[in-house]
Amino acid sequence: MSISRLNPRDLEFQLYEVLDVETLTARARYADHSRETFDAVLATARALAESHFQPHHRESDEHEPFVHDGRVVTPDAAHAALRAMAEAGFIAATHDEASGGMQLPRVVASAALLWFDAANVATASYALLTTGVANLVATFGTPDQRARYLDLLLTGRYFGTMALTEPDAGSSLADLRTRAVPAGDGHPPGTYLISGTKMWISGGEHEMSENIVHMVLARIEGAPPGVRGISLMLVPRYRRDDGGALVPNGVRLGGLIHKMGWRGTTSTILNFGEQEPCVGELVGEPHRGLACMFQMMNEARIGVGRAGAAMAAAAYQHALDYARTRRQGRLAGEKDPSRPPVTIIEHPDVRRMLLAQKATSEGALALVLQCARLVDEERTAPDEPSRRDASALLEVLTPIAKAWPGEAGQESISLAMQTLGGYGFAREYPIEQFYRDNRLNPIHEGTNGVQALDLLGRKVRQDDGAGFRALVARMRLAAGDAGQLEPLAALGDQFGQAITRLERVTQTLLLSSATTDPSRALANASAYLDLVSRTVIGWLWLRQATVASRALSSARSAPEDAFYRGKLQAARYWFGWELPRTEQLATLLERGDTTPFDMQDAWF
Repeated sequence: MSISRLNPRDLEFQLYEVLDVETLTARARYADHSRETFDAVLATARALAESHFQPHHRESDEHEPFVHDGRVVTPDAAHAALRAMAEAGFIAATHDEASGGMQLPRVVASAALLWFDAANVATASYALLTTGVANLVATFGTPDQRARYLDLLLTGRYFGTMALTEPDAGSSLADLRTRAVPAGDGHPPGTYLISGTKMWISGGEHEMSENIVHMVLARIEGAPPGVRGISLMLVPRYRRDDGGALVPNGVRLGGLIHKMGWRGTTSTILNFGEQEPCVGELVGEPHRGLACMFQMMNEARIGVGRAGAAMAAAAYQHALDYARTRRQGRLAGEKDPSRPPVTIIEHPDVRRMLLAQKATSEGALALVLQCARLVDEERTAPDEPSRRDASALLEVLTPIAKAWPGEAGQESISLAMQTLGGYGFAREYPIEQFYRDNRLNPIHEGTNGVQALDLLGRKVRQDDGAGFRALVARMRLAAGDAGQLEPLAALGDQFGQAITRLERVTQTLLLSSATTDPSRALANASAYLDLVSRTVIGWLWLRQATVASRALSSARSAPEDAFYRGKLQAARYWFGWELPRTEQLATLLERGDTTPFDMQDAWF
């Protein structure tokens, strides 16, 4: 029996009861949509994910891409899945109808993409990177670039990548060396010859599309040093010659990187201009490339969080099904060996592990969907103050959304593995693959350590703290709302104290950073990221609990009653087991513990 890798009822709850996405249809951009069209999109995504992506999940792991006769070979099933996804409109989902898109709200599109992430994130990654490139071209491309590339990307005839990292630079983009020299006579203005090497480029080489469009960060000759001298170049794998035919463009595969997980996505080393001229086109203004690329980077970071949430949710669904069907042992105190074994969900420690998985995975789903809803507010809210508020809050939540689902999701998947016992460690079940695949999420698109530095070093102080203030205001609103309900009054009060603690710690750290060596001030940034993340998930669980508590009295069936009670119990778990950890983190941060910072190289 095939197990659903997401709980569709939870997605409905998040979208319609907590985030109230139906109200978006009152806005001009989404006026042609309704609950019915949203449901149809979600149903189509689920059907495609389960029929085209999930069946080759294991195959894409066991038969990872390889080079044969100079070409990268990928499973035929991946080709078919991506064609089906493109034909159904999911690459273009949020784009204008005039461009062939569905003009969907970002939050609904993100909920749909969760199905693909849960089914087979490695194959889905090709399409998701392509969407990011299409969004860049739509936002920053010239009319000519949009005319030549946008439709081909949105229909999946061309795929895309982001080419940032270099062998010696890693996350330090200020040190990148890829060069761009004006192409000169015979080439249109804004055309450059590109030379350099990029690595860890996901989707960088394959035969699943007619072309691959690389968005490459490079330095124009004579550019200033550091990040201020970075430009964004559109570099196709094949360019069109004078007759309109596609010809090689000097993008050569330097090698495939073989990974622990996420094996179905090619991870490549690419050489630009090594054996033949490589022509690129400037996107946006010279030396402003990083500002442009941040659009795709932030989309990708939230996408990484979505992948982590989806994998944790899928592992939880497998563990829950196993626990409900696997019979083993008898309850403590039962001495009669002739009585039949019980399903393991009857054992208290198994229920503890399942509840932890539920609280983590559904909290992570709430986080990434909240971020997607903020994108819709940022772009379509009816007034400028609301759009600014949403944008500021999204800035603060993005490093959390990237880091926390992968970090906590790894613990959750580990608990799913533990729930299955030996079978969880065996390849007969997909848990061990989720464990290996998800381990990439704390690393790529900026390691979680980079996200911690970004949160404490930039985001909480950005625009004089506007994003942090917006977060605190929404959290206090949730605490007050919960406090009006007798079953949640204690949780509301507890959360109010957690907010005050977060404000106090943040102020302490900001004051310290103003008078202390920056390295010392940011030394415990990861602990701060953990503190804020657990508090934010507490906010999202309190909102879910408030909605569930109000809906419980009007539940029309036993399954509905059980669903809402499950939400309330998961919220109680978070406030009883996870939120209290912020007290220890706050103590450490306020004390300014420097033990790791003071550790010397020789002492290791």
